[in-house]
Amino acid sequence: MARQRRRAVEAPPATSVEGEPIYLISIRPVYAFQIFRGTKRFELRRGVAGSIPEGAVMVVYASGNVRAIIGEFRVGRVIRGTAEQVWRGVMSEKNSGVGEDAWRYIRGAERAMALEVVEPKLYPRRVTLEEIRRIVPGWNPPLSYKLLREGEPVYELVVRKLRMLAGLEPPA
Repeated sequence: MARQRRRAVEAPPATSVEGEPIYLISIRPVYAFQIFRGTKRFELRRGVAGSIPEGAVMVVYASGNVRAIIGEFRVGRVIRGTAEQVWRGVMSEKNSGVGEDAWRYIRGAERAMALEVVEPKLYPRRVTLEEIRRIVPGWNPPLSYKLLREGEPVYELVVRKLRMLAGLEPPA
């Protein structure tokens, strides 16, 4: 008799009050702060594996020397395609806040994506990687982005509390 594999049941995605999925995205500090200053209107990704829908909430982990969850933004339009198609779409936007360094990042990618930044909000408090690891030992931020799920420790114990503190989510 053949053994049947048991498929792990995944928890449902974490969602905003409006029902939109919540993701965690790693961004270099210089670009993260441009987003929160309102000077960068698109965040680019290369070699994308999954689809991020319009309206999704992107919780920002600033990598590099910051190494902290610092805020979030909503996704407006999503431009998908080859690197060239995404670049043309972003460059057709006035004041995109995206420079030549972004082209060097996505150039040559078979698949790329640009997320329009809408409603960027810095949280009232940052939570550093060191603090997160005291709560969730061994935790590492995503290399690019990941969907957060209900019951996931970093969502329940860190992100949800930051969103409550910022008035973006009702108290539990």
